[in-house]
Amino acid sequence: MTELTYQPRGRYFEQFEIGQQLVTAARTITESDIVSFAGMTGDYNQIHTDAEFAAKDTFGQRVAHGMLVQSIATGLAVQSGIIEGTVLAFREQSAKFSLPVFIGDTVHVELKITEIKALPRLGGGNINMKYAVYNQHGKAVQRGDWVMLIKSQK
Repeated sequence: MTELTYQPRGRYFEQFEIGQQLVTAARTITESDIVSFAGMTGDYNQIHTDAEFAAKDTFGQRVAHGMLVQSIATGLAVQSGIIEGTVLAFREQSAKFSLPVFIGDTVHVELKITEIKALPRLGGGNINMKYAVYNQHGKAVQRGDWVMLIKSQK
C-alpha cells in the first residue's frame, strides 16, 4: 500500500518576487459569521449584534466586525494555496477599515508582494504584502500591509 503524506502547496520564500500579485476567491459574509465571531471574541457591540439598534444607527443595519473581515481575508489568502503549508508565522499587520461590510456582502482580497527579506536563522524570510479587501461593488473596504514569515526550501 502506498503511504500518502501531506505536501505543502504553498510557495517557499525563494519563489516569491517583488511585484507578484494574487486575487483570491470570494466569500459572502453571513449573519452566522457575525454571531460566531461575537461569541468567540466577546465583542457583542450592538452595531454588530442588535438589528433594531443598528437599524437606527449610522449605517442603518448590522456591520461585520472589522477584525472578522480581517480574519476572513487571511483565510482567503491561505485558501488560495500561495502560503498553505509554507507560512511559519503571521508577523505584522497594519489595517485601515474604510467602508462597512454588511451581512450579504461578498468580499475578496487582492495581494501584491512589495518586499522580501531573507531571515536564514528563522528558516526562511519575511514577505511583505500590500492587501486590499474589496466588496462585490469593487470598493476597497479594508487595506494595509501583512508581513509573513515564509519557510525556505533549503
